[in-house]
Amino acid sequence: MYLPECFAQETIERNNRLTDSVTETFQALKLNKDIKQGVYRALFKRKTLIATGNYTNGKKTGIWNFYKPDSKLVQRFNYDKNELIFESALDTLYDVHYLIDQKIEETDTITRPLKIGGIYYGLIPYITAFQVPFDTFEINTDEFDAVIELLISPLGRLADYKIHIVSEYYKYKQVFSLDVNLFSEENRQFIPATLNGKPILSRIIIKCFVTSKGKLDFY
Repeated sequence: MYLPECFAQETIERNNRLTDSVTETFQALKLNKDIKQGVYRALFKRKTLIATGNYTNGKKTGIWNFYKPDSKLVQRFNYDKNELIFESALDTLYDVHYLIDQKIEETDTITRPLKIGGIYYGLIPYITAFQVPFDTFEINTDEFDAVIELLISPLGRLADYKIHIVSEYYKYKQVFSLDVNLFSEENRQFIPATLNGKPILSRIIIKCFVTSKGKLDFY
């Protein structure tokens, strides 16, 4: 019997900071360090696993698990089948909320919009996309509140991205908009909210803080 030759591609371990609170550890091709290949892990504050799965030639493959910082599973997704296997119930203790701009009756059945990856991993691209437009060197950024507003279309597309920055102490209030085309195709895709089984327009509201470097991060 003839068996085709298989060549294992040599990999190296790499580490990267996604935000001030989230780091990633993964295998990458030795000959091209930008291509992930093998086991992937993301950690919250360097100790709590929030995402784990595998890459094949730079693409997520197989089953991935996503967790909250208390180590509870929030999502399980099969990238080979493009199938959501598990989604935990809504947890109102976290600084992420969902809005639907229409009247809801008690008999209505609603599902919230979802981003694959859960809160502390899936929403990272929208946290890191923004830098405050002022120098934070002599400013106490603890006095600033930041809120990200994502508008999700009934087709499950990112339709609008806004950041609200407010400080009562510094008498500052500003709303910024970013072009959604700045995000990758993957990061413009969501599972839309539904009302009685019908996809509808919705919003994801993310409360975060301004770091000393003028970036945004999770509480």
